[in-house]
Amino acid sequence: MKVAVLYGGVSGEREVSLSTGKGIIQALKNKGHEVIGIDFDPSKIEQLIHLKVDLVFIGLHGRFGEDGRIQGLLDMLDIPYVGSGVLSSALAMDKAKSKQIFATNDIPTALSQSYQVNRYENRSVIAAEVKASFTTPFVVKPNQEGSTLGLTIVKEESQIDKAIEIAAASDTVILVEEYVGGREVTVPVVGKQGEETALPVIEIIPKSDYYDFDSKYKPGGSEHIVPAKVSDELTEQLQNYAVQAHQLLGCSVYSRVDFIINENNIPIILEVNTLPGMTPTSLFPDSAQVVGLSYDDLVEQFVTLSLPNKS
Repeated sequence: MKVAVLYGGVSGEREVSLSTGKGIIQALKNKGHEVIGIDFDPSKIEQLIHLKVDLVFIGLHGRFGEDGRIQGLLDMLDIPYVGSGVLSSALAMDKAKSKQIFATNDIPTALSQSYQVNRYENRSVIAAEVKASFTTPFVVKPNQEGSTLGLTIVKEESQIDKAIEIAAASDTVILVEEYVGGREVTVPVVGKQGEETALPVIEIIPKSDYYDFDSKYKPGGSEHIVPAKVSDELTEQLQNYAVQAHQLLGCSVYSRVDFIINENNIPIILEVNTLPGMTPTSLFPDSAQVVGLSYDDLVEQFVTLSLPNKS
């Protein structure tokens, strides 16, 4: 088939997306597809308007890639694409909205509160509300951002103002949530809508205090243990929650669901990634490899699941 791969983009995750795109392009070529690589820029929409391909593989991360906007454009152009549609992408990107959906359906979440920055006279009012509602440590982060960009773990009240400033630089809505310490795990989900299965659970052991940007993307920044050394019962619970979260948001083809296992051995859901990192050494391919699925075969499976019609 003729497949266009969109990668790069203009979000804070551009560098990661460049690597994801490179991996996907090579895998598709290895599988015999004709591939067009497009370093996507929203100001150059004409790159897509006259595109003549059988399928688009979205290798973008963050804004204008993972938030439903590029999906909406491709829908209007009647170009099929790999992955989740407009609504599920937007919901997964909106941490506050997705957490409400998870909590309503009995998937444990961290206590949180969102604040629309421009509704407040000044940020000191937000800081006062945060101080009244949360006790340290807690997390301040942009509501719609990936790769822990703009995130601060507030350990002392003197950090609140700066944490709000950092988060608000990335988004008009900030999310404050209780800090949940514990083991960081993630669960890849793949399959036809309604028939998804979870791949092996991955435990992430960051070299820094938490799984930040450097831990995710710098060589040696973290260790991945696949499958995670957790009980069979907890593995099943994590996989069930992951598939349930994927389905509740209406995701398609694949996603990766992040959790913290707290001190009471309860999985607390963090978020659903509708376009997780797909470099050959990323978490998703690491897990797939354990069940005998090579990187190239995994990419080809995503393509197959996306045809002939998106759901």
